[in-house]
Amino acid sequence: MSKRVAILTSGGDAPGMNACIRATIIACQKADYTLLGYKHGYNGLLQQEYISLSLDSTHNLLQQGGTILHSARCKEFKNQEGLIKAANNLLQAEIDTLIVIGGDGSFRGAAKLSEYWGGQIIGIPGTIDNDISGTDATIGYYTAIDTAMSSIDKVRDTADAFERIFLVEVMGRNAGFLALNAALSSAADYVVVPEFFVSEKDEIQKIVSQIKAQRSVKGPVSFIVVVAENVWPNGLTGLTDALQKHNIDDVRPVTLGHVQRGGSPVAQDRLLATTLGEFAISLVGKDITNVMVGEVNQRPVTVPLSKTWENTKPLNEARVDAMRTLMNERYDNT
Repeated sequence: MSKRVAILTSGGDAPGMNACIRATIIACQKADYTLLGYKHGYNGLLQQEYISLSLDSTHNLLQQGGTILHSARCKEFKNQEGLIKAANNLLQAEIDTLIVIGGDGSFRGAAKLSEYWGGQIIGIPGTIDNDISGTDATIGYYTAIDTAMSSIDKVRDTADAFERIFLVEVMGRNAGFLALNAALSSAADYVVVPEFFVSEKDEIQKIVSQIKAQRSVKGPVSFIVVVAENVWPNGLTGLTDALQKHNIDDVRPVTLGHVQRGGSPVAQDRLLATTLGEFAISLVGKDITNVMVGEVNQRPVTVPLSKTWENTKPLNEARVDAMRTLMNERYDNT
């Protein structure tokens, strides 16, 4: 029996969302399912604003950044009236399965919706923050690392030219995945992530010690500190002020911002998005709901939606160890 499937993208956009939409379109076409796309996230669901998605929609979609369905935050969806309205709209549109591409907040919203709507709900992790438990990576994460790395490389050029210290803030919400991997891949000298942040005093002592030790060996060379957003009190301004109190004045703060969400997805994100999109459609009509589809050890898996935020996802231990070793290098003994 043919199914009616709806898909939406919610929360922060991420490179690869379009690639995932493309995969669901193709898989639905093969299974003879009708696929509708709700625009502007949950707002579109509340306004019954949807479009028909067919193979015509897939032209040049794989490599396109952003999301053709657009995205948005939705305050109305957080209250009971909004959830009831969304459930009624899904019933009116005769939707059998709702697919939500998004992050933590989007999945929480989907789980609440299931209390008012009896259809099938499947989440697909799409966020550059990679802070969703139950999957090795989230769609958009790999591209964001590449974008941050490339930006830090450029900052390094000007830092070297003036032999200055640059503080580079990257996104990540409340997790250090993006900061750690961007720092490691760009050969940054130091990284500050929430997972290991103890106090301002402790962190400043370590940074100052590393700067002075490195400069005692190499002279007035550049020094790059990558900082995860939301970790340092008062942001880069607070960290700049703290360093200046230790007579380190040649400091320049740089916030990369939303550039990390844009751009054509790299191969890893295209592959992950395609795999998860196709896998999600393969579950349509099966006796499974309120789950996220993810990938663990290169195999697709299903995870209860609640587990994606109840369990804290740890940083890669090997990369943490590598970064710690590289931050210390030989300067601790000088």
